[in-house]
Amino acid sequence: MPTYRDEVVILRTHKLGEADRILTMLSRRHGKLRAVAKGVRRTSSRFGARLEPFMVADVQLYEGRSLDIVQQAESLGSYGADIANHYDRYTSANAMVETADRLNEAEATPQQYLLLVGGLRALALGEHNSRSILDSYLLRAMALSGWAPGLSDCARCGAAGPHDAFVAQLGGMVCGQCAPVGAARVDFATRGLLTALIAGEWTDVDAAAPGTNAAASGLIAAYTQWHLERGIRSLEHVEGAR
Repeated sequence: MPTYRDEVVILRTHKLGEADRILTMLSRRHGKLRAVAKGVRRTSSRFGARLEPFMVADVQLYEGRSLDIVQQAESLGSYGADIANHYDRYTSANAMVETADRLNEAEATPQQYLLLVGGLRALALGEHNSRSILDSYLLRAMALSGWAPGLSDCARCGAAGPHDAFVAQLGGMVCGQCAPVGAARVDFATRGLLTALIAGEWTDVDAAAPGTNAAASGLIAAYTQWHLERGIRSLEHVEGAR
């Protein structure tokens, strides 16, 4: 029988029948997968707890006609409980997996998988502010998909920066001549925080003032949702958690 193994992150699940679930997963080598996990909703299931959202697992799958079937699952990262016990971590994790689901509808890369695993691990450990982890993930995920925001030179005409206007539709920071009327103005601290978030400079990120964090989060949310061409519903709950 055609079977294969891969490492996966569980993005979301749907009930199927009385005891089964349909899993949407981001894998390391096969992109985004959808598969049926039979009997996982029964209390006697051997691997039901390993196939919950935010969990990382090594799975063996059988290739089906429409949906693959999960045959085995071994836990690689049990992040679900540590995330679900904290509302801010839980809402940020939901926004991350929703973004990963949207970004990888066509084709995923191992880098996208590793980035998501790293983000979920950071949320579970709680070493940094949950919204900052989410913001860093969003910027990096967009960059891996070819949509890295311009944060230095003008994203439209290439004029040397720094500049103080941010326009999601134009690709990031833009000069005064390219900025439309009403463009968001970005101060030095917020521009520095955006750079630190995409570079993973956590000393600078953790030292940022609350107002600077809020301003950067708003710009990142607008930029991500513009390029995804639809809203990220989970972000509404993240704002409530702030």
